Amino acid sequence: MEITTALTADVLVIGFGKGGKTAAHVLAEVGRRVVMVERSENMYGGTCPNVGCVPTKMLVHYADAKRLKDDAQEFFAQSIAGVRALTSAFRAGNFEALNGRDTATVITGTARFVDPYTVAVGEGPDLVTVTAPTILVNTGSEPVIPPIPGLASSPHLVSSAELTRTPNLPERLVVLGGGYLGLEFAGIYRHFGTEVTVLEAADRLLPREDEDIAGSVGEILTGDGIRVVTGAKVTEVRDGCAVSTVVYEKDGRTHTVEASALLPATGRRPVTDGLRLDAAGVRTAPNGAIVVDEYLRSSQPHIYALGDVNGGEQFTYISLDDARIVLDQLLGEGKRTTSDRRAVPHTLFVTPPLATVGLTESQARAQGLNIRVSREKVADIVAMPRAYTVEETRGVMKFVVDSDTDLVLGAALLSIDAQEIINTVALAMRHDITATQLRDAIYTHPSSTEALNEVFDKVLP
Repeated sequence: MEITTALTADVLVIGFGKGGKTAAHVLAEVGRRVVMVERSENMYGGTCPNVGCVPTKMLVHYADAKRLKDDAQEFFAQSIAGVRALTSAFRAGNFEALNGRDTATVITGTARFVDPYTVAVGEGPDLVTVTAPTILVNTGSEPVIPPIPGLASSPHLVSSAELTRTPNLPERLVVLGGGYLGLEFAGIYRHFGTEVTVLEAADRLLPREDEDIAGSVGEILTGDGIRVVTGAKVTEVRDGCAVSTVVYEKDGRTHTVEASALLPATGRRPVTDGLRLDAAGVRTAPNGAIVVDEYLRSSQPHIYALGDVNGGEQFTYISLDDARIVLDQLLGEGKRTTSDRRAVPHTLFVTPPLATVGLTESQARAQGLNIRVSREKVADIVAMPRAYTVEETRGVMKFVVDSDTDLVLGAALLSIDAQEIINTVALAMRHDITATQLRDAIYTHPSSTEALNEVFDKVLP
């Protein structure tokens, strides 16, 4: 095997995602020699700034700004151009910020383990080997295409990444799956003017949320013109020239819907194929995830797995916190673990967004907790004039409070600015701020956060 370049480093990072790049920057800053390997020049910075959080939320913004007089196709193409310009700038910035450091090098290519301390990148005369005593794997996750006959070979099959880059607005989008990704794209494309159908196999949307919250989300989506079909089992995809015909069963009957674009949104799996983890002695789970302990160490203690690849929650901010845990191992006291995480919020960026944290009402009652529940429609919250000033009064706010301790156990906020309000609630939960203290706090006006003054007043004695 011809080797043209052999590098050594203090730390090797495989994958330019949030956790890997954060750790790489900190380690390079303190003088560690860092080598970052990223398989694609289109993914510097990871999924979030390139095909995930940033482009999708930018498309949410553009779609909500579309006016009736705007030509749908022209407006969409301009929006995609704006997205591509921003993601390109972010990508270049991420590369230069790391590769520009004296103690860091970025290599573009696919890494594969040769032994527990060495990876090979590239082939033939371009082959590079990198050896390091500490290795961080941050290769992320990729969409799963369900084994539906005709789906994988359909010319109308699209990925979420393709939808953030293609300037052609599909006339009819069919989304398979009513989870976070599926509903976000359904909302985006419907607001741009596409005819959208969501096929969800479960009996209702968002089964992890309380039925009243999931129902409110469904009402908003259908009110926007999205066709939502629950209890739908897709059995086949038949291809035509201009469209695909999606065949599904519901209530014992067979139905069809036509799609000029077909998006599977039924989950993601860790990207470990091709890494040759067996050569490194790294154990993986049946779904390919790297098995880690609470310190994010793999079965080889010097190899850590950060972000989606370790099988945990698939959120950029979890990957960021993974970096903090690993950095505490490498540079700190080694006390941080995944069990430290408490009250981690989530946001579904439909319009208006749904943000949640903690226990749902049904979960709290199943645990036998003594609770009080406050639920108010946004349109009825007098102390939230911001909803009226931005002309978005749809939605509901719901809080679950422990009657014995006055602590907030959970929240579901379907409202304008929910993605921001939830961070205040989550911080309060992590630091045992009571519902009474949240109710009596001073908030800016007019703001969405001041809704807490009124909503908690409804539930407190």
